Amino acid sequence: MTSKTHNKHKIINDPVYGFIKIPSDLIYEIIEHPYFQRLRSIKQLGLTFYVYPGAVHTRFQHVLGAMHLMGTAIEVLKAKGVEITDQEAEAVTAAILLHDIGHGPFSHTLEHSIVEGISHEEISILFMKELNKLFEGRLTMAIEIFTNKYPKKFLYSLVSGQLDMDRTDYLRRDSFFTGVAEGAVGTERLIKMLDVVNDELTVEAKGIYSVEKFLIARRLMYWQVYLHKTVIASEQLLTKIMLRARFVAQSGTELFGSPQLLFFLKNNITKISQLTLLLPNHQFTALEYFAELDDNDILCAIKVWKKHTDKVLAVLCNDLINRNFPVLEMRTCPYSEIEINAYRQNIADTLNLSASDAEYFVYSDYVSNSAYSMRDYNIRIKNADGSIVDIAEASDIANISALSKKVTKYFLCFPKVLRT
Repeated sequence: MTSKTHNKHKIINDPVYGFIKIPSDLIYEIIEHPYFQRLRSIKQLGLTFYVYPGAVHTRFQHVLGAMHLMGTAIEVLKAKGVEITDQEAEAVTAAILLHDIGHGPFSHTLEHSIVEGISHEEISILFMKELNKLFEGRLTMAIEIFTNKYPKKFLYSLVSGQLDMDRTDYLRRDSFFTGVAEGAVGTERLIKMLDVVNDELTVEAKGIYSVEKFLIARRLMYWQVYLHKTVIASEQLLTKIMLRARFVAQSGTELFGSPQLLFFLKNNITKISQLTLLLPNHQFTALEYFAELDDNDILCAIKVWKKHTDKVLAVLCNDLINRNFPVLEMRTCPYSEIEINAYRQNIADTLNLSASDAEYFVYSDYVSNSAYSMRDYNIRIKNADGSIVDIAEASDIANISALSKKVTKYFLCFPKVLRT
């Protein structure tokens, strides 16, 4: 695929980094494709804007930011003598640009509600393969880097590692748009300290404090933003709405929705192979339907569903629109079935619901996070004498090792009416 547009080296004014450039014709053509443009209508942080009103930025903005940081990282590494060909530079830039193209509506919130058991990374690979056909094989190397099959492993670490350009951008961007200053990271300093030793991405020793701040900022952002109690409650409510909508759609009851949304509500897509097959009585593949699905489909449907004859669906939709989120109690040990069933019986009696319907209003799950993993693709520090050590060993801050511990919290959600 080639475009006749004479100027593909556009400049974009980004609110976080200022002016950023599109580095090549191929990158421009990827950005212009409808698969990619769809990311303009998918919020980066799902329903977090219900807590932080400024958090309405999109996946489109995020991946452009990650692309910009990748360009900076490539320049830094090449200046230090790391061999990166022009083809590799373009490929790793394309890989980071497309790493989130498989996200569905509201990003992680509905990741397993539209298609069950299929990650956005798997869908991203499918989109990349489709685009590779369109671009006559020019994305082959990008796909190899994205899937960690390319010989130069440090390129994969720039796309998907503990100091990758994805995390580096989303921490700074999410901090900017939420106003949570604790998440701000010094991206310029961090990237300038990168180096490669024996095909392994490392950080110069004088950049250790930037890494420490990065890890602490990540921990703070998770508990203050991504795993904020009200954010979890709102996103749980949205997933219950989609679960009930699928039940209604598959029971034969009439349900409003775009053709794309109704396709996924009426068909259970649970295997990656189903996304590329032409289902009976449909002229498009599931992947083609997915490519036209975004936040607007969900929001428009919910506004209509709040008056649906199905009582459970209508109540759930009204609760989301009116920001009447469930109470979320959190603790360090799981909730027992006895505790959960007691709440369900209570809400069933209060709202005159069946036992099965009460499960949409009372439920328990857990969230977990560790700011740093010491198992895979460790952050490696390059000392002045050339020796390489793990950040946990090199840091003089005792809690860096503690950041590698996974923290799990269990929660119980129930309607506010049960609290009074």
